[in-house]
Amino acid sequence: MLSKILKTIGILFALLLIIVLFNTLTYKSKQLQLEALPSVAITENCIQHLSEAVQIKTVSYDEPSKFDSTAFNRLISYLKKTYPLADSLLDKKIINNFSLLYKWEGEDASLKPIVLMGHMDVVPVDEENKKWDFQPFSGEITDQFVCGRGTLDDKVNVIGILEAIEMLLKENFKPKRTIYLAFGHDEEIGGQNGAKKIAEYLESHHVNAEFILDEGMVITKGIVPGIKPDLALIGISEKGYLSVELSVETEGGHSSMPAKETPIGILSMAVSKLEKNPMPPKISEPVQHFLDYVGPEMPFFSKLAFANQWLLKPVIISKYEASNSGNATIRTTTALTIFKSGLKDNVLPSNASATVNFRLLPGETADEIITHIEKIINDPRIKIKKVGYANEAASVSDINSEGFKQIEKSIKQVFKNTLTAPSLLVGATDQKHYSKISTNLFRFLPIILEAEDLKRIHGVNEKISIDNFKDIIRFYRQLILNSCK
Repeated sequence: MLSKILKTIGILFALLLIIVLFNTLTYKSKQLQLEALPSVAITENCIQHLSEAVQIKTVSYDEPSKFDSTAFNRLISYLKKTYPLADSLLDKKIINNFSLLYKWEGEDASLKPIVLMGHMDVVPVDEENKKWDFQPFSGEITDQFVCGRGTLDDKVNVIGILEAIEMLLKENFKPKRTIYLAFGHDEEIGGQNGAKKIAEYLESHHVNAEFILDEGMVITKGIVPGIKPDLALIGISEKGYLSVELSVETEGGHSSMPAKETPIGILSMAVSKLEKNPMPPKISEPVQHFLDYVGPEMPFFSKLAFANQWLLKPVIISKYEASNSGNATIRTTTALTIFKSGLKDNVLPSNASATVNFRLLPGETADEIITHIEKIINDPRIKIKKVGYANEAASVSDINSEGFKQIEKSIKQVFKNTLTAPSLLVGATDQKHYSKISTNLFRFLPIILEAEDLKRIHGVNEKISIDNFKDIIRFYRQLILNSCK
């Protein structure tokens, strides 16, 4: 009897092994097979243009009183002077005083337009920070780099797009489909006065775009484990945003006669429960597409896992959960960001409040998060209130659409030997305002970044290599040619 059971187990194991190996060996690459084109010559003037744009301090602050309108007006004037063909031959509108919208009319009105986006504002700089190797707004040019705030996020995008447009205008290129350029002025604080107003203008003029491309994911070098070639990640969705304030009130008093529970203790217990009981992990649709694209390019044992998710999904999830970035990719994250209570060391506070920030996976809603909070805390003394602006996770754009194909094709043509993959953006972009303009919203900035470079975005020593900046211009030029010929 025992030998029969062991024999059966052996047969089942052998069958399982055959299935696993078969799936692995037939796990085919999804990479577009396309040779890179010869590099188009880019004039050296572009380097000076990016440098000069960086020197204009278009900083977005949370406090409206700090807004410097003169800086934004200077940048608008600078773009007018630097790109005279774009300024004179395209229909340009200034939206809500400081944002820009250009329209390059296409020859075929039956074709849907495309929208290329960027933002002109940058995050503040701590001027006292001695870790900078150069002045943050100097626009310093070295043998290899253009340095300063905005060279990665996101003046590099605005200048790169305009350089490509000016170049095509000089070549007398005439697009078959209409091209919009949309440059907001307050993306770093939510885009309510910039991108949102541009999107409302486009909606009022019944614009229905074939696709929209904004900043977002990048070309990674040595960042994704198991992938040796450069990997271009094309964001096909982005996580939602929700902040919740938790508050509790009790009677205060003297610290010499404390109650058994104080507001700080009650609230600390609640936020501790939330932190220890996050939303469950899930491989969402964008992440599944990512796995489908990168899996076949992996070393054998990683490839085996991705090819047999029906069996090894728990292993994949546990691997993602091991890092902060991986964990953010597979679950709605819980971040305790603010805690307020107490005025004096010998006074019992009568209230306490905490703010918790959630970044929502596609497919999970703000209402579901509120229900989750109520269930985990399970304490009627704690009030739960949404605070600030909130938005649901973006819809998932179609990887079989014309837009995705043209972006993928353009990457392959400009960046030699680079892999591509759809992905999920865990941050937020101005595209959250454009959902009524197109169903195909993509988030990709053709910047090549190593792990160390990621810290420079919003951090110190922000800079971009001159070669990479020239490739950004080449990418946008090629994308327009591919999409609008």
